[in-house]
Amino acid sequence: MTTAPELRERLADVEDPLNGDDVVSMGLVTDVAVSEDTARVELAFNAPYAPTEIEIGNEIRDVVEDEGLDPELRANVGEEHGFDEEVLPGVKNVVAVASGKGGVGKTTVAANLAAGLNDRGARVGILDADVHGPNVPRLLPTENEPGVTPNEEIVPPASDGVRVMSTDHMMPDGDEPAVMRGPMVNNVMMKFVNEVEWGRLDYLVVDLPPGTGDASLNLLQTLPVAGVVVVTTPQEMAVADARKGLKLFAEHDAPVLGVVENMAAYHCPNCGDTHEVFGSGGAAEISDDYDVPVLAELPVHPDFDSEDGDGPTIRDEDAAVREDLFAFVDETADRVGEINRRQVAEHVADRGDDVPEEADAPAGSP
Repeated sequence: MTTAPELRERLADVEDPLNGDDVVSMGLVTDVAVSEDTARVELAFNAPYAPTEIEIGNEIRDVVEDEGLDPELRANVGEEHGFDEEVLPGVKNVVAVASGKGGVGKTTVAANLAAGLNDRGARVGILDADVHGPNVPRLLPTENEPGVTPNEEIVPPASDGVRVMSTDHMMPDGDEPAVMRGPMVNNVMMKFVNEVEWGRLDYLVVDLPPGTGDASLNLLQTLPVAGVVVVTTPQEMAVADARKGLKLFAEHDAPVLGVVENMAAYHCPNCGDTHEVFGSGGAAEISDDYDVPVLAELPVHPDFDSEDGDGPTIRDEDAAVREDLFAFVDETADRVGEINRRQVAEHVADRGDDVPEEADAPAGSP
């Protein structure tokens, strides 16, 4: 029978295609145990439903089965792998969605990202941190108001499975302006971070305020951000402001997952032509200059005008842009996984860990 050390050696043939190294050398295989006909493999994976992690997992299963064993795979990543669990301990990944200026579709992108991850099977919440323009509940409407636990923690209501927290829930009238100065905004944001019972989430999407003001800065300094999605349009001023945001994130060690170019083009349903009404190439220039991928180029389309209580566009099976949106969701989850796995590898290298020589052990042993 194949022993645990022998199986670990076989697993060194499985490569992480996004990071270009094998899963054993990167420290992603944290434990291997063999008992009778079962092999338990513990992996430092932290991006549920990311296509590449699913692919790697399937390759690992194939290796185990080729050795005549039944695979039992477990994902486990935490402080021992370099991940801080003190802030939002039940949340695996915080994904911030940002823009250099308003009006580029940031909230629409954030809401569709949250809904798409949820539809893939992940446990998802969304924090509407755009205090002065809290529009997430318009795109992800909830039937109930926030609840309160016996410990006076706020319980976010759900929108078809996505937990939603927004200052809009606290406004008596949807047209009432949120008149708050800087300190008040920061107090509200810290309340949402520290006093909300999010439960266990695979992803918390945070819709940041536009620009590079105090609210965004404080959240970046407080939250364990797995990565930031930067939204822009092709217009020159929007691209210029997006660049400022990228510099802010770089200064605060917040990984940029990539850029979304919204309103990239208009496809005329009558004549069949595509018109770049706002220009082109803005996201590609950012990608080249900052070495970050373009996660999506989303078209101008009436499907995106969904602030009517019908829910996000990605859940409309007839929407022409639905396929583009799901491709964006998958790309974003993949980038979260890529960065997380790279951080695990760097943490292992910094500690100078040696690959353990496991003995055969019961499949349920620690």
